[in-house]
Amino acid sequence: MGQTPGLRSICVFCGSSDAADPAFLADAAALGSALAAEGLRLVYGGGGVGLMGACARAAHRAGGDVLGVIPDFLTSRERALDEVRTVIVTSMHQRKMMMFEEADGFAVLPGGIGTLEEVVELLSWRRLELHAKPIVFHNPRGFWKPLFDLFNHTIDQKLTPPAFAEAWTSVDTVDQIIPAVRAAWRNGGVAPGTAQIT
Repeated sequence: MGQTPGLRSICVFCGSSDAADPAFLADAAALGSALAAEGLRLVYGGGGVGLMGACARAAHRAGGDVLGVIPDFLTSRERALDEVRTVIVTSMHQRKMMMFEEADGFAVLPGGIGTLEEVVELLSWRRLELHAKPIVFHNPRGFWKPLFDLFNHTIDQKLTPPAFAEAWTSVDTVDQIIPAVRAAWRNGGVAPGTAQIT
C-alpha cells in the first residue's frame, strides 16, 4: 500500500445511470475496490445506482471506508445505500460542499450532466485559487476529450489562462487513477507536467 501523507479521502464524481456502458460500471467497481485496498476513504454522492453505486458497493465489500452524501429529495430516486455511512442533506449545494470538504482529491469517471456540473464547479473553484486539491479524470476511449477540447478552446481564445491546463490530469485506465491523484498531491495539487489530452 503506497501511503501518501495527508491524503486520506478521494471523492468520486460519476454517473448515476444503470443503463451506462457495462465497462464503465466495471471500472467504477474496480476503483472502489482499489480505494479500499489502498486505505483511502471513498466520498461519493450517496446513491446506489449507476457508476456511483457500483463504486460504493465494491469499496464497502472490500472493507473500505465509505461516506455518501445525498439530498433528501434524491434518496428514493438514487436509492441511497443503507449499508454505508450516508449523510442526508437538504440541497444539491450542501451535498457538493460537504463532498468537497470531506475530500483530499477527486476522481472524475464518465457521467452525464450532473457529473459535468460538479466537475466544472470544482475546476472553477480551482481557477479562482479556492483550493489546490488533485483532480483526475478517468478518460476511457476518449470519453472526456470533447470537454478537454472545450477547455483548450477557451485557453486558445485567451478566456482562460494557460496555467489552467495544470489544474487536472487525465488517465486512460482505472489502475492509473490513484497513482495520478497521489502524484498531484505530492506536487501541491498541480498535475505534473500538463494535462494529458488522450
